[in-house]
Amino acid sequence: MHLEPAEPPSAPSFTVLCVDDEVNILAALRRLLRRTGHTILTAESGAAGLVILGQEKVDLIISDMRMPEMTGAEFLAITLDYWPDTARILLTGYADIHSTIDAINKARIHRYVSKPWDDEEMLRIVDDALTVKRLEKEKSQLSSIVQRQNETLQQLNSSLESQVKVRTAELEMTMQELNMTHDKLKKGFITSIKVFANLMEMRADKLAGHARVIADLTRQVARQLKLPEAEVQDAFIAALLHCIGKIGLPDALLAKPYVEMNLQERNVYGTYPSKGHAALMALEQLQNASQTIRSQHERYDGLGYPDKLAGGEIPIGARILSLCRDFEALQAGFLTGKPMSRNEAIKNIESSNGKRYDPKVVDAFCTVVAKPENTPQISEQMIRSKDLKPQMTLSRDLIASDVMLLAKDHVLDQRLVNQIRAFEIADNISLEIYIQVK
Repeated sequence: MHLEPAEPPSAPSFTVLCVDDEVNILAALRRLLRRTGHTILTAESGAAGLVILGQEKVDLIISDMRMPEMTGAEFLAITLDYWPDTARILLTGYADIHSTIDAINKARIHRYVSKPWDDEEMLRIVDDALTVKRLEKEKSQLSSIVQRQNETLQQLNSSLESQVKVRTAELEMTMQELNMTHDKLKKGFITSIKVFANLMEMRADKLAGHARVIADLTRQVARQLKLPEAEVQDAFIAALLHCIGKIGLPDALLAKPYVEMNLQERNVYGTYPSKGHAALMALEQLQNASQTIRSQHERYDGLGYPDKLAGGEIPIGARILSLCRDFEALQAGFLTGKPMSRNEAIKNIESSNGKRYDPKVVDAFCTVVAKPENTPQISEQMIRSKDLKPQMTLSRDLIASDVMLLAKDHVLDQRLVNQIRAFEIADNISLEIYIQVK
């Protein structure tokens, strides 16, 4: 009997289809993506794109939103029906929240990108989309290896105990690879959420890093309440994306403190939780997070919006997010127009105990904020990019100009090390990189 050794899957080549009615845009995309080494196909209309999809196996579609006869949202919705495994990216040159929501709900796009795009950002987005495809292919290959090895093990004679032990060791190694792949997929999902949250915050300088701070505090309070880890994760993701409904709001409105808004402006502003819920409700893995986003402005006494929920009717994640969001907003001055100190903000939260906020959430929050700040959980060291090596693990988010490049706990490989160094050279900057020290 012989078991197949688990060979590492070879790096796959991908095919990218670009669809836009403007020839110059297609030419720009072709020039940009040629450096990736992937096969680049182009089409000047949705109909032409469907013809190509019927003839070629395409891994990623990049489509413009505004096209004659068939919009990008309509085109991508059709591709979802016939080629559901193909990743989709939407290009849009105008801030239309309804069209974007329509594309997210009906076409399940991987990401949307505003025109004109940044070349490095576009390459990073394309690489993220194809990384998921690459990992799915690798996981499928590894699963096939495990299945074949299991079938062979079932045929082994009981007298071959020593051989069984050797083959079992090989199987365990393969399972470890599968677990590592699964963990990488989970980390990639969270990183994508964090990057998307960063992109939303880029519209307002004062909000840079706002979502990450709220998400970290939300996670701490949820764990203080001893919620199941799945609910903690849902609350964390909801906090990262709690402002997604603000995509379609005017910049002037987002820059204005809530206390300075008139009634009409507050009514417009108050639609963002419902819009955020609508934008995410079609994504199965974000169902709980989207409901938390919708209910984030409900009050414990029932005087909130949009559904006038009260007490335990409000999802626990929303009760936590509401408090943590307001705590950070009070310190930033967004609610009152004047920033509060940390202690002033805590007293403000306590004054609304049982009215705006759930008493047990307030108690958990007070316990969390009473703990000493900046207690190091892990040993870390700041190094420069020239000293980076594969297998190093980030101890903090890697940030450049208030934009997150990589999330905390990301394990670097040689490709990422090279990209970080190239990024510093291209932008003429020196990044502060913190890595875990064992």
